[in-house]
Amino acid sequence: MGANTSNALFYLISTLFEVYLWIVMLRMILQVVRADFYNPISQLIWQLTQPLVRPLQRVLPKVGPYDSAAALVLLVVAVAYVYAATALLGLGVNPLEALWFALLKLLVLALNLYTFALVVQAILSWVGPGVNNPAGSILWSINEPLLRPVRRVIPPFSGLDLSPLLVIVLLQFVKLLIPLPGIFR
Repeated sequence: MGANTSNALFYLISTLFEVYLWIVMLRMILQVVRADFYNPISQLIWQLTQPLVRPLQRVLPKVGPYDSAAALVLLVVAVAYVYAATALLGLGVNPLEALWFALLKLLVLALNLYTFALVVQAILSWVGPGVNNPAGSILWSINEPLLRPVRRVIPPFSGLDLSPLLVIVLLQFVKLLIPLPGIFR
């Protein structure tokens, strides 16, 4: 296989894994923040994750607001991603390393997910302030637990809320501290 073909294949597989990991992660986050279950976006996320999560829910109980079946699916898919990525690059990885890289990758994906959600919410607030739409409702549910503590310290200045900017900077700072190998970034 040529370098371009293997790069394209690596990109495609990484993207598919990361998108699905984001979807499962969103399912868990939406459950924890008690987002509107009947929101069309919540319903889509639920439907996309049910085929893998439902069988495990019969065996694994929920722990408070945390869906242990979804967490197990998240971890298993992340480990499969690590094995697929290293296999595509012709690298070997032992099970303990795969688990460690999977956990680090999940942390990086969570930080990226929150950064993306904050940016989209900020753009939506500029484009259509006060407009109620399904995406805005979900984004508010996801982001408000992060923004609320920052707003207590830094209140809006002349009507401008700088808390999303500060949270994004902090999220990216933490992301840079994570010792994840370059192939998984």
